[in-house]
Amino acid sequence: MRDRSVSRFAAGALSPERRSADLRRLREEEFDVLIVGGGVTGAGAALDAASRGLRVALIEASDLAAGTSSRSSKLIHGGLRYLEQLEFPLVHEALRERGLLTTRLAPHLVRPVPFLVPLPSEQRSVSGVARRAWHRLYYGAGVALYDAFAGLVGQRGMPLHRHLTQAGARRLFPSLREQGLAGAIRYYDGQVDDARFVVTVARTAASLGAAVVTGVRAVGVLRQAREVTGVRVSDGTEEFDVRARTVVAATGVWSGDVSSWLPDAKIGFRVRASKGVHLVVPRSAITGEVGLILRTASSVLFVIPWGGHWIIGTTDTDWALDRAHPSASAKDIDYLLSHVNEVLDRPVQRSDIEGVYAGLRPLLSGESDSTSSLSREHAVVEPLLGLLLVAGGKFTTYRVMAQDVIDRAARRLRPVRGSGTAELPLLGADGWQAMWRDRADLARRHGLSAGAIEHLLERYGTLTTELLALIDADPALRAPLPGAPEHLCAEVVYAVGHEGARHLVDVLSRRTRISFETSHRGVETARRAAELMAPVLGWDGATVEAEIAAYRSRVEAERESQRMPDDAAADAARLAAPPASAAAAAAAPTPA
Repeated sequence: MRDRSVSRFAAGALSPERRSADLRRLREEEFDVLIVGGGVTGAGAALDAASRGLRVALIEASDLAAGTSSRSSKLIHGGLRYLEQLEFPLVHEALRERGLLTTRLAPHLVRPVPFLVPLPSEQRSVSGVARRAWHRLYYGAGVALYDAFAGLVGQRGMPLHRHLTQAGARRLFPSLREQGLAGAIRYYDGQVDDARFVVTVARTAASLGAAVVTGVRAVGVLRQAREVTGVRVSDGTEEFDVRARTVVAATGVWSGDVSSWLPDAKIGFRVRASKGVHLVVPRSAITGEVGLILRTASSVLFVIPWGGHWIIGTTDTDWALDRAHPSASAKDIDYLLSHVNEVLDRPVQRSDIEGVYAGLRPLLSGESDSTSSLSREHAVVEPLLGLLLVAGGKFTTYRVMAQDVIDRAARRLRPVRGSGTAELPLLGADGWQAMWRDRADLARRHGLSAGAIEHLLERYGTLTTELLALIDADPALRAPLPGAPEHLCAEVVYAVGHEGARHLVDVLSRRTRISFETSHRGVETARRAAELMAPVLGWDGATVEAEIAAYRSRVEAERESQRMPDDAAADAARLAAPPASAAAAAAAPTPA
């Protein structure tokens, strides 16, 4: 539980000093719930448990959202395509969560984005007219059912769908090829910066008293007979024990690794990794005001507006190589370009690509040999008393997954109250609408442009006041970052002092998206960002240079992997880059 004399904003700051204090807590306290994994499910579980008044710790081997949770399609959605698979409960559940996020829990982070479902034209014959009518009826019924489910849960948060003619569709998306287009259906889903969302969930958990520590890896479990009593961890310099009454493993595509801790127990499910690759191109490459959702032979293809960019994705292929750094190959890039160019009047070229990122979906295995058919349901199992594993699911339903696993934990921690996260806004949500209405006055009072204030409000909500305080104290922080003028220097300082960033890659790839939103992929920004981070983290000159070198090596390795013809060659090229932790060896001690 947090100290009530400390504000919720201050209690949620993941500063270097807070990390040192939380590390001491890991060594000294016994927790009710210890969560392994800092993705959206782990952060959600930490928040759910902390909101019930439990003593909670979350550990993450790398950085918050370093894996799957920072490499998604950036959508909060019900899963329109799951209606075809008759997964009605999953769609209903996801739409309820979408409504909660857009209206109550995180309206500052999740906002509506319109999509078109293009309808194919047919030959001018009786059969062609019939097929065209069938397509409109079929897709229209699906989207209508999607809206109906959203209405049933009472938290729609999105406009209703609308049928469009060919001319109407091309007015909204002029780049749509006229040939073969009979019209479209417009519908809405939610959009989110996934990594920023995870950080906000983790900070909300911290504001309620949870210890949140990154850079700490679980290496095994502590046991008394067949009961798990904690976890053995390593912080990179030494190993120590963390005691807990219940351990929750929310490790996504690493779930199978838990079996190495349990030679005498079976987990009960298998997680299969499916690689999804996304391309980022400038808005000037495609002319349109809305997104697209397209069918391919093996997956669904999205063209998603993303600020001054488009995100094009995704692939859906098995991945059995390095899970920490899934690589996009030339084959993946060619696949996406070939499919999106089938519907565009001007092809997107390789030279248009600003960034590429790849992530792994943790799918529960067993239903089919095709990854696109594997279940997006989640599972909670208890292979040993006191050890819970949660896996599967999707980003949108993270809160349900978290609630389910903590409900299971609560059975052995009674008395524990029920989950209240459906009514608990994330940090930055309270008062956001009023601050948004007053953004012009806010800009005037702090000497910033209206665009800069809007940028901050859409990323931090009412936490923007903390960034403005940094700028007021040091006006140099209102300057834009080199190579990324839409971002302010203050955001780098804030990422380190309040959001738990410990390495240059944490800032450029997750706290901001400079790594894939710029053609230089953050290289031109790296030095200034590292110089801003240095005084907060106590880096000396050698550490600054090591961080910059490690980041540049990472970018070059990613570029090289994307020139490789297949997964094996791409993986080998990507692994040539040293991990961010290699630079940490030269770092000064974290401030106590």
